[in-house]
Amino acid sequence: MKKEIILTGDRPTGKLHLGHYVGSLRERVKLQEDGNYKDLLIMIADMQALTDNASNPQKIRNSILELALDYFSCGIDPSKTTVFIQSQVPELCELTFYYMNLVTVARLMRNPTVKSEIQMRNFEKSIPSGFLNYPVSQAADITAFKATCVPVGEDQIPMLEQTNEIVRKFNALYGEVLVEPKVLLSKNKFCLRLPGTDGKAKMSKSLGNCVYLSDSKEILKEKVMNMFTDPGHIKVSDPGKVEGNTVFTYLRAFCEDDHFSMFLPDYKNLCEMEEHYKKGGLGDIKVKKFLFEVLDYTLAPIRKKRQEFSKNPEKIYEILQEGSKKARILAQRTLNDVRHAIGLDYF
Repeated sequence: MKKEIILTGDRPTGKLHLGHYVGSLRERVKLQEDGNYKDLLIMIADMQALTDNASNPQKIRNSILELALDYFSCGIDPSKTTVFIQSQVPELCELTFYYMNLVTVARLMRNPTVKSEIQMRNFEKSIPSGFLNYPVSQAADITAFKATCVPVGEDQIPMLEQTNEIVRKFNALYGEVLVEPKVLLSKNKFCLRLPGTDGKAKMSKSLGNCVYLSDSKEILKEKVMNMFTDPGHIKVSDPGKVEGNTVFTYLRAFCEDDHFSMFLPDYKNLCEMEEHYKKGGLGDIKVKKFLFEVLDYTLAPIRKKRQEFSKNPEKIYEILQEGSKKARILAQRTLNDVRHAIGLDYF
C-alpha cells in the first residue's frame, strides 16, 4: 500500500461546500491520517478555473486563500500532504500539449461531464477551447505525479476514464511510461453526489444552493430550515417520503447513531426516524432541527480552525509556495520521461 500515490484537487472559484466535504475532502483527511501512501498531493487548479472565468481572474486569485483555509481547517496537514497551485507547475502545460495530440475533438465532446458542464454554462454556441480540453489538462495533472489513486466525486468518473484512455494511447505509441490511476469513491453512496438545498441534482456554487463549510451557525440554520423536503408531506400526520427528500439525504450522509443520543433521544438511529416519517406523525420542522444540530456539530470545529488560520494568511501562502516547489520537482521527472519516450530529448 505504501506504493500508492494519491492526487486530488479543486478549482478555486469560491469557498468549498458540503458536497466537496462528503464527496472527497473528508476522505482525503482519512487517507492522510491512515498514512498508507507514498505521496498525497492536493492541487489548487487555478488554470482550469480560468477556462470559464478568463474575464475575471481576480475571482480565481481571491479564491486561492479561501480554498487553502478550507483545506487546513478540515484537517489537511501540510506536513503530511503536499498542497500546491497548478499554475506554479508549468510542466503541466507542456504535458497537456503532448496529450492533446492523442485525443479527438469528437471524443472530448462525448465526455458526459464536459457535455453537462457545457450546458450548465450555456457554452453550446461558443465553447472556449481551453474548457473543451479540460479533461486533457486533468490527465496531465494526474499523470505528472504518476498518481495511482484519485479520490473524486461520482460526476468526475468520466474524466478519469478519459485520463486512462490517454495513458493507454501514450503507452501504446511510446512505451510504458505513464500510470493508469484508479478511482476512489466514498463508500457511502449518499456522499457521491450531495444534492443542493433546493433539491436539485447537484450542489453547485453557480446555482446558489450550497451550504459552505465556512457558513456561520446562523446562516447554516437558515439554509437547513429552508431545505427542500417531500412536497406531499403537508401535515405532520401525513405519510412522508424519504427517497428524494433532501433533508434525509443529508442525514444519511452525515448522521451517526451517537447524534441521536446527543440531540434527539426519541430515536435510536436514522432507520427508526425514517420509519416514523414514512408512517406519518413526524413533522419536517423537527427533522430539520435535528439535521441542523448534526451539521453544526460537524462544522463547528472547522469554523473555529478556519478563524485561527485566517489570522496569518502569509503563512498559508508560504505553505502553498513550498508545496508547489515540491510538486514541480516531481512533475519535472515525469516530463523528462515523456520527452525521452517521444524522442524530444535532443540535448
